[in-house]
Amino acid sequence: MPHKLPPLRDETRQNRRVPEPAISVRDLRKSYGSNDAVRGIDLEVATGEVFAFLGPNGAGKTTTTEILEGYRSRSGGEVSVLGTDPARADRDWRERIGVVLQQCRMRPELTVRETLELYAGYYHAPRGVLETIDQVALGEKAEARAGSLSGGQLRRLDVAVALIGDPELLFLDEPTTGFDPSARRQAWEVIGGLRSLGKTVFLTTHYMDEAQHLADRVGIIAGGRIVAEGPPDELGADVVATEIRFRLPEGVALSTLPLSEVTQEGRFVSARTEEPVRALNELTGWALAEGVELAGLQVGSPTLEDIYLELTEPGAA
Repeated sequence: MPHKLPPLRDETRQNRRVPEPAISVRDLRKSYGSNDAVRGIDLEVATGEVFAFLGPNGAGKTTTTEILEGYRSRSGGEVSVLGTDPARADRDWRERIGVVLQQCRMRPELTVRETLELYAGYYHAPRGVLETIDQVALGEKAEARAGSLSGGQLRRLDVAVALIGDPELLFLDEPTTGFDPSARRQAWEVIGGLRSLGKTVFLTTHYMDEAQHLADRVGIIAGGRIVAEGPPDELGADVVATEIRFRLPEGVALSTLPLSEVTQEGRFVSARTEEPVRALNELTGWALAEGVELAGLQVGSPTLEDIYLELTEPGAA
């Protein structure tokens, strides 16, 4: 028999390294006297992803974000942002992050180009000014004064200022608050473009459609604790049931339907179920047997907003 050679070693696979997470949090706690604002949360954000951090006012969202940014101390736990504890961060670390606050004030007499040139001077190795202006779709406004920009254009300038230092990680705090639908969509395009630059984005927002559209993963905080975390399309499937909705056939009593917990609004009825395949099979089988139509039949998965409201309503966390 021929001698059997040992399998070749896959040097590429052995040498491939999984990137360290951009943010890693273990048992993070923050108390203000007897008030526990953050109650032992664990959180991880992968390098290069857009992570949306959601929660109602007073849930601990802002406190957690400011700890990650290095602007607030913590009471306990471990925090690593870009491999560094923010509580002991130096200027070099600060150049690696960008922060877009909910409200930013630019000098109105400076043009867009002059504004970015000013901020670029604060960094050792900034991005190109014109390149950054193009990245946020302000090329046509490069010589316009900041005081003449619309709200959406000013927000894009905020993002450009955060980008000019070429950070690895950006914190975006409510980036589209107060925008009209058109301006929000334009801002989404800018934020989505950050992913193509290899940036990690930590996004806080009250708009569920924004998180659904932009985020690779979301985390929901309520009562100082993380109550859900995962991809927005998969989050909370075990929390909010699927809805089945259709027009009640003429002459059919609600009590005869093969569904439980049925509600009626006008001529339409709806029911929520955690087993949509089984429920649909029973419903359509019943309809065929009775010779009735299920006009307007719809099956709807719970939206991120449905899940958010269920998890953050008083007493849920």
